[in-house]
Amino acid sequence: MAADAIRLDGKVAIVTGGAGGIGFATASLMTMRGARVAIADIAFERAQELAASLPGALAIRLDLEDEASIEAMVADTVSHYGRLDILHNNAALLGPDIAANDADVEHMATALWDRTYAVNVRGTMIACRAALPHLRAARGNIVNTVSNLALQGHMIQAAYSSSKAAIIQMTRAIAASHGVHGVRCNAVAPGMTMTPALKEAFPPALMKAVQDETLRDQLGDPDDIAEAAAFLASDAARNITGQVLVSDGGCSAHVPGIAAFRNFFSGEH
Repeated sequence: MAADAIRLDGKVAIVTGGAGGIGFATASLMTMRGARVAIADIAFERAQELAASLPGALAIRLDLEDEASIEAMVADTVSHYGRLDILHNNAALLGPDIAANDADVEHMATALWDRTYAVNVRGTMIACRAALPHLRAARGNIVNTVSNLALQGHMIQAAYSSSKAAIIQMTRAIAASHGVHGVRCNAVAPGMTMTPALKEAFPPALMKAVQDETLRDQLGDPDDIAEAAAFLASDAARNITGQVLVSDGGCSAHVPGIAAFRNFFSGEH
């Protein structure tokens, strides 16, 4: 393997949700490593502003609830750049209003459940379906952003977490069915990540509760997730497919209640 296998020189990538914190961090890092990146987002004006700051970047309007919009994203990227090597499915249905109503199943609104699956699961599937012929031609790969909540039970976000679990299984299915054609498919699972939107909207007391359960001395930031996604997209990860790379500071790697144990053994009880 070449010493510079982490580089993405000559490759073309789509980053959905590219106008958000993790998405733009990933688009920026991929650009720095030599890729040309299409920033696809429903917030099109913001995507245009950010694309203007990256050499060779393209802004694309994307609505993951609209099949034609998703297919046009792939077609426009290939038309503009002539190829497609990386699809990073990072966009998801998020936001304070959504999160506030995504609770437990007993109190789940059917409309919220259906919309979450329409955006997160159906939208990701359509993007993969549209991209796969081009990725097969380029021997490219897919990186899906999921969540450590897809691997654990929680008392909130039942729709979001289960939709991300579905994407994990989709990741494995694509890896299994298209590996012989040279296409890899992996997922990165962030924990709580200090994006600008999260800092603004998330209650500080709950943020501290998550930080207390993190094995690092701080929560991750968008650059941490970008590093994981860009690695999976690179030839340095050529032997990795069908896998979930958890980037949550060890939050999901320990026994329950580690914060209480930490306090006990440090004499704070």
